[in-house]
Amino acid sequence: MIDTLLLNFLFLHFPVLLFLIFFENRSFSYNKYIFVFLASIPMVLCMAFPIDMINGFIFDFRYVPFVIVALYGGYKFAFPLYIVLNIYRLIIGGEGVLPSFLFSTTIFAILPYFSQYFIKLTSKKRIICATIASFLTILFYLATLTSFFQEFNQEFWAISLYALVTYVIVSTIIMVLIEKIIYNSKAREALLRAERIDDISELSASVSHEIKNPLTVTSGFLQLLNQSETITADEKRYIQFSLLELKRAEKIVNDFIAFAKPQSENMVYSNFKEETEYVKNIITPYANMHRVDIEFYFDNDLKTYYDKNQVQQCLINLYKNGVESMKQSGGTLYVSVTEQRKTIVFEVSDQGDGMTQEEIMTLGRPYYSTKKEGTGLGMLMIYSTVNKLKGKIEVSSEKGKGTTFMIAIPVQKPTL
Repeated sequence: MIDTLLLNFLFLHFPVLLFLIFFENRSFSYNKYIFVFLASIPMVLCMAFPIDMINGFIFDFRYVPFVIVALYGGYKFAFPLYIVLNIYRLIIGGEGVLPSFLFSTTIFAILPYFSQYFIKLTSKKRIICATIASFLTILFYLATLTSFFQEFNQEFWAISLYALVTYVIVSTIIMVLIEKIIYNSKAREALLRAERIDDISELSASVSHEIKNPLTVTSGFLQLLNQSETITADEKRYIQFSLLELKRAEKIVNDFIAFAKPQSENMVYSNFKEETEYVKNIITPYANMHRVDIEFYFDNDLKTYYDKNQVQQCLINLYKNGVESMKQSGGTLYVSVTEQRKTIVFEVSDQGDGMTQEEIMTLGRPYYSTKKEGTGLGMLMIYSTVNKLKGKIEVSSEKGKGTTFMIAIPVQKPTL
């Protein structure tokens, strides 16, 4: 029996290894389908090499991958495993086919329902919940099994104890590996995004500085020319227009420099109260125009050090994106600023079009936007500002149901 347990344990680890080697760098949605395919392999292999019980009933680890996929993917991804499980169990045959079908149907009907709540949990809580789900699943399986017997021998109780203990251990190990893969993937994406933002910031500062010099020189010469008494009134008017345009160009250049680096004159040590209220006031008319209401909640006494202009522009872009996602049907934009220990948490939720997981993964990339007329630079500015504050952005979205941005900013005291 120990040999079979170890063999089943190996079956469950093999797809995780294959995923890490061949599929980890693929797109997120593609990964899910690959994960379902890989999960079906150990499920079938565990059923092919089970621990034989009495009267045709068997015990194996088939429900470990089934439970994990059901919790992560819901009904959509659990259904193929449900089909594979029952078809192969029918091929195996024996007196336990009908009980196995009824049991798997019950598990399939109940477990994927909790997927939408499961994926919102923290990594640690997901590991605990998946382990508990596996434990309850095998406990329910053994309880169902007892209804077919009037007497139980010592072997049955021993195997039942082994089943409960090993299911908990195996499920925990597999979940830890999966969560580690997810963590590494997010950390790698965050690192790439931070490097991308740093590169763009440096390029913006460099190019802006080089452009600013000829603008200043040109503006100086035009001002001298404007003082000349030999030019006509029309020529003076043209020069004044040119000076205004040069001034506007210089402001754009200064904005690029501000994008690259926080400006000392704009740095404040505050709790975001003034900035959030200011942005709410200026975005409200725009929201009303698109039949969008704004519900605002502020409960934060924590203070941190930040560039108020950058934060205002970041919030404007964030609110504006939420409003524009609801411009067809209207809705409510929910904004809250709260404190959690030493972290300031912004939560911005809309009831708009929503995004796929692939679209979420590409947010913050230059010139990528879910809007036809968008450039993606607004989201880039949001990620850049949060990155400068050493914060993190979590995005959850569902197509047709809306999007929630959660920004966690750690408290930082001003440096002397």
